[in-house]
Amino acid sequence: MSADLKEKLREVPHKPGVYLMKDRLGSIIYVGKARDLRKRLSSYFMPSRKTRADVKTRALIDSISDFETHLVRNEQESLLLETKLIKQYRPRYNVSMRDDKRFLLVRINLNDPWPRFVLTRLKKDDGSRYFGPFAHSRALRSTIAWLNREFGLRSCRPVNPGEVEYRHCNADIIRNCTAPCVGKIDRAAYLARAEEACELLEGRGRRERLRTLKAEMEGAAAKMDFERAARLRDIMQNLEKTLSPTRQFSRGRGVPTTVKPTEDLEELGRALNLPGPPVIMECFDISNISTTHIVASMVRFRNGMPDNQNYRRYRIKTVDGQDDFASMAEVVRRRYARILFENGEANPDVAEESQERPLAALRRLAAEGKSPITIPDLVIVDGGKGQLSSAVAELRNLGLGELPIVGLAKQREEIFFPDESDPLRIDHDKGALKLMQRIRDEAHRFANGYNELLLRKRMKESILDDCPGVSPRRKAALLKQFGSVARIRSATPAELAELPGISTKTAEGILEWIDNVK
Repeated sequence: MSADLKEKLREVPHKPGVYLMKDRLGSIIYVGKARDLRKRLSSYFMPSRKTRADVKTRALIDSISDFETHLVRNEQESLLLETKLIKQYRPRYNVSMRDDKRFLLVRINLNDPWPRFVLTRLKKDDGSRYFGPFAHSRALRSTIAWLNREFGLRSCRPVNPGEVEYRHCNADIIRNCTAPCVGKIDRAAYLARAEEACELLEGRGRRERLRTLKAEMEGAAAKMDFERAARLRDIMQNLEKTLSPTRQFSRGRGVPTTVKPTEDLEELGRALNLPGPPVIMECFDISNISTTHIVASMVRFRNGMPDNQNYRRYRIKTVDGQDDFASMAEVVRRRYARILFENGEANPDVAEESQERPLAALRRLAAEGKSPITIPDLVIVDGGKGQLSSAVAELRNLGLGELPIVGLAKQREEIFFPDESDPLRIDHDKGALKLMQRIRDEAHRFANGYNELLLRKRMKESILDDCPGVSPRRKAALLKQFGSVARIRSATPAELAELPGISTKTAEGILEWIDNVK
């Protein structure tokens, strides 16, 4: 443990929070949470910890070169922030919470005829009110069930229930619902109850409600009604877990961060000798996990932050096999040829400016607000000299050879320039390099996500997709009945004709087509 790390560890407070472990390159390799940050971080650097730890933990400890901490107010906040950061950075040594599953939210649409609470994991712009996210799903489900009983809110699924639904429901009989479906309560009174439940879910009146429940619990215990006292105790515990004040750690706001986009852009512009900060950057990455699908991604950052609406993904069309150089050339050619084409279509007079170079014309059109797609200030390719050379050759063929472009090699985080053999190395604690790492990692994530999507689709494909007369419904029925194409091939026309929607003639045609397919 270095002296600088020891000094930094002494400044960590004995408070709850989240910590991020980094390697010598500044990459985040592990994210964890702790009730006492000082104690938890100190345990990593104790000699006894390394000798007793498993292989994975020893490898993590050997890789730690620095750490970063973020303070939170309670355990719920630490869990929410830890999960958010794991999903954002996908550290190498974190196993749990790396999937795309999110914490539960509570949704209620007060514009519905009879609003009800619904659990969801995705927030939409649909006019509903959302509460959460909530760290403890079991406590939340119990709390919502109690809120429905306490305020007489319906829990049935129909949007506008009526007498038909009432006949199959016993919630009114056991006094868990005010039965708005049959008019036992008018809409104004029902909405007042829903608003009161929403206020409690927001935390308003939480202490008074808990005091009331505690008094009821003590009264039940005094009367020797221990079952009721136990139920009230569980309700109190679930309410305390669910309604504990927590901040929402959503992307782009509310999350403690050291990212400073403006300063990072200015620093990057100086490091790369650009005319100014690269306000618009585009980064390309190739993903060829297998030869089945070779794809590429292009992500765009504006003012140092992701511009998600302008992300693009490509399926490589002209390259056989795994050839990163040729794939990079194709995707760069397609991207900037399209920019030239669309700007030319929108501004036919540009062709008449014979003395104006293509890049200067694109810059002028962007400044005048006439450019449908703005040319970036900096292009980044994920890779070293080979990928960079392929991209530069395509830009020069398009007349855009003056467009600033660099390659970022992952192994040593070296920055390569066109026609220069020596790379540039920026200190790993500099915001300029961290900005380039963020856009490179985002391009890598986007490309891999597209590749995984295509692979999942490929797994669902079948030769029956191309068979004449086989609709998606017939395909599903055939595979459900026989299990595989091989079993369908060995079946008789009569057996296929037993399925609804398939005649004997159609069955004969299907079997004939399958037999001719190799």
